[in-house]
Amino acid sequence: MKKKQSTLFTYALALAIASGAASCNKFLDEQPSKTTSLPIETVEQLNGLLNNYSTFYQEGNRTAIYSTDDYGLTMDLYNARPGTFSMAAIEFALWDTEYLPDDTRETFWSGEYRKIFNANLVLEYLSKVSTTDQEAARLRADAHLIRAYSYFILANTYCVPYTEANKNQPGLPIKLTTSFEEPVARQPLYKVYEQIEADLAEALKITVPLVQDGVARHWRASKAAANGFAARYWLQRNNYIEALKYANAALEDYDVLVDYNTEMTYGNPQNININPGTPEQETVTLQYPYTHNNQTDMTDMIGWKEFLYFRMLYHESWWYVPSQELLALYDQDHDLRYRYHIVEGYSYDRGMTKPAYDYPGYIFFFKDRIPTGPTVAEMLLIKAECLARDNKVTEAMNTVNILRAARMEPGPWVNLTAADKAEAVQKILEERRREMPFTRRWYDIRRFNNNEDPADDVTLTRTFYPYNIASVQTDQTPKVYSLPKDSRRFAAPIPRTEIISSQGVIEQNTY
Repeated sequence: MKKKQSTLFTYALALAIASGAASCNKFLDEQPSKTTSLPIETVEQLNGLLNNYSTFYQEGNRTAIYSTDDYGLTMDLYNARPGTFSMAAIEFALWDTEYLPDDTRETFWSGEYRKIFNANLVLEYLSKVSTTDQEAARLRADAHLIRAYSYFILANTYCVPYTEANKNQPGLPIKLTTSFEEPVARQPLYKVYEQIEADLAEALKITVPLVQDGVARHWRASKAAANGFAARYWLQRNNYIEALKYANAALEDYDVLVDYNTEMTYGNPQNININPGTPEQETVTLQYPYTHNNQTDMTDMIGWKEFLYFRMLYHESWWYVPSQELLALYDQDHDLRYRYHIVEGYSYDRGMTKPAYDYPGYIFFFKDRIPTGPTVAEMLLIKAECLARDNKVTEAMNTVNILRAARMEPGPWVNLTAADKAEAVQKILEERRREMPFTRRWYDIRRFNNNEDPADDVTLTRTFYPYNIASVQTDQTPKVYSLPKDSRRFAAPIPRTEIISSQGVIEQNTY
């Protein structure tokens, strides 16, 4: 494991050096160290590391992108332009366990452990730099929130869902220091969740508001961020009392919504020629939200005012393919999320022009990033769901309608009603999918299949061609692939590179 740890260490050190550049020239003059004796001497350097949002914001979770019923892989879509879809996309979409471990492009595991390393770096050096008690408390809470967040999404990707029956199943390596010698064996699942809760408890001690001196600091820990993550955590555990408590606390601190009626617009249109060289040749215009305009300018993303905590789902292939099931959930005439985020004809942008094949794409920030950190919208949805599950139907629907008023054209279609608890829960969960496609669906299916309400259970199925490690076998009879509620494939395969670099100490999931 030493080789792998050294790689993570060097990466983290480089980030620390870069982020401290503005505050300490002496720090820049130091040569990178290959030991745990780092040239960190000031609290400004620690703040510089945490302020470097590029270190922490991106989540390349391909399981979340491809493995749910939000993702619309079909044989017709694949046949239109096979080269659009990588073999990894196919494998994730079909819940593969045979070939995915050898996917060398899978970086989600290592990326989150880099964040954990940086959090541990901050915690380790807090006692070695001169700072005030107030500043130290803030930095400590920040680091604990980062670590809790990363362990949470790793556990909900690479481990089976946490239940009493599963608590002794393989969890994750728990890294709490920067030491190269710290054990890397997977700990029991319950120990991982104990660590998440311990880190969360420390993060919740923060007293810093999200808005400071008139500026919302979405990329750093705050009361709203910690409470927002706590609400998400307890909802995932199907503890609706705790989830509601923390959702309310987050909303009390910060409750700003983007009103799509007045604050969302189209951005730069894109003209594309389709069916070139044929009588059907024409030019079509694709309409994108203004948030698509800039690939490299992070201002809009960092400043997205609904964020409690700045995190983005990242899709390297640039096409969030919405399923027909997902598309059917939208009121396509009045829902402004459909108008601005569902780009009709996006398949043309992806090269499906010879001949033309028309299929939409989901677009938020540029083509690759969707907000996945806790938001005001998510807190309203958590609050509404918890109220509904407690049979407080009217209060639940009033809560979800606050969100809908900011997302729908004005009219009688804005306000949802429900006759009873079951209908309220159903409508609120549908609203979750409309509001947060791709980002929360994988996590939601995991919790639905392990709560006390069988009406929530989800079995995923997809009809597609057979495949091998190199290609899709389009000349063979299609087959039905499925992911039933009790499948061990709810724990994604750990990259084999991680297992090899640990010298076999990290054990692969069994299926």
